[in-house]
Amino acid sequence: MKKLVEMTDEELAVSYMNGNNQAFDLLLSRNQSKIFAYILLVFHNEDIANDIFQNIFVKIIIRLQHRQYSPTGKFAAWCMRIAHNEMMDWFRGQRTSRLIDPLDDCNMSKVLSSSMISSSRESEVVNCQVLSDVKRLMYALPAPQREVVYMRYYQNMSFKEIAEATDVSINTALGRMRYAIINMRRLAQQHDVRLALE
Repeated sequence: MKKLVEMTDEELAVSYMNGNNQAFDLLLSRNQSKIFAYILLVFHNEDIANDIFQNIFVKIIIRLQHRQYSPTGKFAAWCMRIAHNEMMDWFRGQRTSRLIDPLDDCNMSKVLSSSMISSSRESEVVNCQVLSDVKRLMYALPAPQREVVYMRYYQNMSFKEIAEATDVSINTALGRMRYAIINMRRLAQQHDVRLALE
C-alpha cells in the first residue's frame, strides 16, 4: 500500500472518500495555495479571498463526503471548477444585494445604480464592462481610499460605520471618499473609461 505522500491528488481524494481524514489534510496542503492565489487574483482583497476560500473547501469536503468526485478527472481542475462557481455565486449575490445611497457631492450612484440597467443583452454586456472598469479603477486607488469605496459601495456601510471600522473621524472617511471619486474620475479620463451604465 502506498504512503499518503506518494499518492496522487486523485488517489488521496479516493482515500478521503473511504474515510482517511489524513488524506484530506495532504490534499489541502497541496492545493490551497493555487486555489487561494486564483481567488486573490480575481478579488484583490485578502479578507474576501479568505471567506470564499473557506466556503470552497467546505463545499469540497461535502462533495467528497457525498462521493461527488470521480477519480477519472484531475482533482485540481475539479477544485478550480468549484472555486470558479463559488466566486460567480459571490458576484451574483453582490449584484442582487447591492444597495447604493446617493452622495451629496458626487454622482457615483449613477455608475452603479441597478435601476439604470437595461434588460437588453447588449446593454448587459456593456454594463458588465463598465462595472468591471469601475472595479479596476477602484483597485488603482491608494489603499485608504479603496477601502472606503469598498466599504461604502460593496458592504453598504454608513460613513459612521466606516469611520469606526477604520479608526478615523467621519470627516476623514468623507474626505477619503471625496478624493477617491476625484481620483477615479481622473483615472477614467486618462484611460478613456466610460463611467455610465446604459
